[in-house]
Amino acid sequence: MKATKAVAGLTVLTMALSLAACGGSGSKNDATESKAPTTAPTKAAEGTAAPATTAPDTGIQPEAGASLVIWESKDEMAFTTEMAKRFTEKFNVPVKVEEVPPPNQAQKLIQDGPSGLGADVIVIPHDNMPQLALANLILPNEVFADATRADNTEASVIGSSYNGQLLGYPRAAETYVLYYNKDLVKDAPLKTWDDVIAFAKTFTNKSKNKYGIMWEVGNFYFNYPFIASTGGYLFGKDGTDPKDMGLASDGALEGLKVFSSVKEVLPVKSADITPDIKRGLFTSGDVAIDMNGPWELAGYKKALGDKLGVATIPTVAGKTAISFSGIKSWYVNAYSKYPNAAQLFAHFSSSKEAQLLLNEKVGAIPTNLAALEDPQVKSDPIISVFAEQAKNSQPMPTIPEISNVWAPANAAFPEIWDKGSDAKTVMENAIKQIQDLNNGGGKK
Repeated sequence: MKATKAVAGLTVLTMALSLAACGGSGSKNDATESKAPTTAPTKAAEGTAAPATTAPDTGIQPEAGASLVIWESKDEMAFTTEMAKRFTEKFNVPVKVEEVPPPNQAQKLIQDGPSGLGADVIVIPHDNMPQLALANLILPNEVFADATRADNTEASVIGSSYNGQLLGYPRAAETYVLYYNKDLVKDAPLKTWDDVIAFAKTFTNKSKNKYGIMWEVGNFYFNYPFIASTGGYLFGKDGTDPKDMGLASDGALEGLKVFSSVKEVLPVKSADITPDIKRGLFTSGDVAIDMNGPWELAGYKKALGDKLGVATIPTVAGKTAISFSGIKSWYVNAYSKYPNAAQLFAHFSSSKEAQLLLNEKVGAIPTNLAALEDPQVKSDPIISVFAEQAKNSQPMPTIPEISNVWAPANAAFPEIWDKGSDAKTVMENAIKQIQDLNNGGGKK
């Protein structure tokens, strides 16, 4: 989910909250205001005859006469069309794939699901999922729950769950890394922020508008490593407790010291660093290192070619850097006429083989543990780095209160960066603002 889209769309996400990024997400309405009923049918329709093909690990089989409709993004239609073909060959179930942008799928399901007009299976970033869960529009992943948990990263399972219940079938992860220009950053190590600062001192020249490192320093999404890596946190365990906020904890403050230290080699106001400005500077060679997500990969490859390098985010105060991540998953419509067939498709199309095909088609980062270890991923010098960072990521929270975080948090970092204000005071004030919004917004 692209961070800047997430911030603008939900005030990043309401990830609830543009994965989106490697996508983006639109603004979300409170799901409790949806016209969807509070209960939904989940029992499979009875048929007179059963198809011959049965999923070997569960015994589940498609309903007699089943056919499916799948919603998919334009960019990933080739993948899902191929998976639909393979599914039909294996299970003898016709599948129709319709193009619907992931940010639009949640609202479309709210409108069309109860009337039976929605797709049987949808694919959305995990920040779009809570409104559907609150409206009981998603059939829980119960039949394949054990396999899903065993086969995928912990972060992707958490990101596909709501209130502790697994709902989705993870298929791709999205986070951010360091892009760098190999012609400019030659032998300099990028393992720690001290390494980055040391290199940047040799390159940064404000009078020439050249900078060794740049990222959106006023954006909480990108700054999360300076909170979480050293022990800070947003919403308690697994991002589920809005009353437990660790943005001003000792761990968070330790990481924020590192954040502030980079200002020495990036003497730029936070408001003067926008995605467009930064993109132009990086592709022209005036910024050597950019912390950014996979949504920039195609453009950066085109601009830099073989000169483009990537690295995981540097350690923060000696601790492995923990980034925010977005998880894109399949979800089954609770109103599907063919829930068995729909669940089979979601499971089938999130397998190791499916995720490797998605990686081949669009460069997606797998969540499947075996796919992550496959030579196809591990030998790719760029995707393997994204995959490594994804392993050390935390999915953005899916509780509704996340929508109240972005404005206060995105105001706090400029206070620290631009004005040098005391981090503890600033973050405690941000926490108070978030809690006030939570209490006044009717969030439960």
